[in-house]
Amino acid sequence: MNPVRPFFFTYVLRCKKTNTFYTGATNNLEKRFEEHKKGLVFYTSLRRPLELIYFEACLNKGDTYRRERYLKSGMGKRYLRNRLKEGLVQETTSTF
Repeated sequence: MNPVRPFFFTYVLRCKKTNTFYTGATNNLEKRFEEHKKGLVFYTSLRRPLELIYFEACLNKGDTYRRERYLKSGMGKRYLRNRLKEGLVQETTSTF
């Protein structure tokens, strides 16, 4: 029995070029962020450079995708704005 359980991640990137945000989910955060940075992800490919501004880890894949849907909702965006208040310097011009 392997005592190390895999994590699943919900993450938020800030697209510096357009000051927009991308929310996604993955089981390998480092690899997925590298794919974004290399332009291999359609949505973010023309919005680089990117900055990882937030992530959460879950033990259950279903919880991760539910959390992703929540963070993309109006209430979820409000939660992130409040949570990251100090870190979002250009918050007034964002399309979060």
